[in-house]
Amino acid sequence: MGSLDGQVAIVTGAGQGVGQGIALALASEGASVAVVGRTMAKLEATCELVRERGATAEPFQCDVSVTETIPAVVDQVAERFGGVDILVNNAYSGAYGPLLSMSDAAFQKGFRSGPFAAFAFMKACHPHMKRRGGGSIVNLVTSAMVRWDPTTYGAYAAAKQALRSLTRTAAAEWGPDGIRANSIAPHALSPGLKWWTETNPEEAEEFRRTIPLGYIGDCEQDIGRAVVAIVGPAMRYLTGATVPLDGGQAFFG
Repeated sequence: MGSLDGQVAIVTGAGQGVGQGIALALASEGASVAVVGRTMAKLEATCELVRERGATAEPFQCDVSVTETIPAVVDQVAERFGGVDILVNNAYSGAYGPLLSMSDAAFQKGFRSGPFAAFAFMKACHPHMKRRGGGSIVNLVTSAMVRWDPTTYGAYAAAKQALRSLTRTAAAEWGPDGIRANSIAPHALSPGLKWWTETNPEEAEEFRRTIPLGYIGDCEQDIGRAVVAIVGPAMRYLTGATVPLDGGQAFFG
């Protein structure tokens, strides 16, 4: 018996990396998982891994930046699984670089896939969660919001800071409905970061040294398992919080 038996989770951007790690961790505790993302082959691969854990999974193809399609996707998940209990907004596609060299379109891209998409998923999930007596939302933000040198991270940090604020407001407004909302700010060895560390070993070693625990987190064991704890019954009184999952690197004081 897992701590999340009978619960239904939506995880966006779950075809690889952190999203996949979260999906697998939730499945290991008995949750059924709606695996959401853009690339069907990657979604199917995650679903197979989830099923190997003995849990139910179905793929749902969705470009989260096309926000008008999101309510229908959530309704399809609820129809397929019988409801929604957990929402993890992980998907993000944005721009990096100096502000003066960034186009308006590039800057806005991160907002569409970040806070705009999360807002659409949260609103669409609210009635389904309320109907089941409550639920838990986890939104992924970033330590770049409080980075000692924000150079080139401006658009990314701005979009994630907006999402962090949105999360806090949802916690305040939806608490009476039994819905909790929290943010996590993870460091994890996603495929992109793994490629960077292998391509730039000296820079990667310098980066690793800035992490007090001495390593970059594992997508499932360090990030996914933490999400399991946050959405689980043992942390039922936690809402509106930002939880750093970065080995102690950032200062969220």
